[in-house]
Amino acid sequence: MSEVEVDQWQPMASAPRDGTRVLVVIRASEQGPAEVDVARWGRPEPSAEACWVSSDSNHDCVIAYAEAELAYWMPLPSSLPKLRSSYRAFAPELPKDADEMGGSGI
Repeated sequence: MSEVEVDQWQPMASAPRDGTRVLVVIRASEQGPAEVDVARWGRPEPSAEACWVSSDSNHDCVIAYAEAELAYWMPLPSSLPKLRSSYRAFAPELPKDADEMGGSGI
């Protein structure tokens, strides 16, 4: 996968079907606007056919998505940036208050 593809939404037809968790776009419907969820290709129950499933944080509450419900996918972002220098946290310099310089501005 090229660098350009990593940060862009891809058609669901190209999504990995090996159990890898990915971000998916759920199409807008009468139940609400489009949403993003984390899903993987798998079986919601041992006897069920494979489909896109999401379990949120509770494996007892599995959501099965039909192919037509999902529009796009994207890999989950990495927890560690590739180039740390490009991900510096922004820490603004705050002006020094003259009353607090000596600790007297409590």
